[in-house]
Amino acid sequence: MAALVQAVSGERLMSQAEGLRAVYADAFGGPPWNEGPDQADHYLRRLAEDVVRPGFVAAVALDGDTVVGWAVGWTTPDPFPTDRSYPRIAAALGDVRTSAWLGGALEVDELAVASRARGTGVGARLLEAVTADRADGRCWLLTSVAARDAVAFYRREGWSQITHPAPGGAGLAAFLGPRHPARTAAPDPL
Repeated sequence: MAALVQAVSGERLMSQAEGLRAVYADAFGGPPWNEGPDQADHYLRRLAEDVVRPGFVAAVALDGDTVVGWAVGWTTPDPFPTDRSYPRIAAALGDVRTSAWLGGALEVDELAVASRARGTGVGARLLEAVTADRADGRCWLLTSVAARDAVAFYRREGWSQITHPAPGGAGLAAFLGPRHPARTAAPDPL
């Protein structure tokens, strides 16, 4: 597959809403996510709000006119947010590391690739497209450790896991990007 991956504005990304919904349903419909059409619709509503966040970046992968993947990110606020999954990561890292490593860094919030485009390099090109302009290399993301393929993908791309998941291996883990200056300060994982 020779999908075209390009950085896009939030407006341009949202113009592809139906394609984003289809890829979301494909990428997150099975284990470990098991998300249905309602969650895909909820994501699109949230994304419409996220595109105005400070530092918002996006990339889309197209095979002709068909969306086969996308990635989005934004600048993580400092002080660190207290909604969504942020408190769990802050508790795992502690206040000093959370502020120094994640505050003001580029947070890759979502990366989704349609099953037909997996294994073609689309995911790696999307990840690069949303992080390449970050001159200081300070990029991070969260993923579920139950998403073993995603964890393996991020590791292959040079991302370092810096937090342990919850006991029993369930939950989220934070990863620092391959050029993040704290990668050498973080044992694998903390």
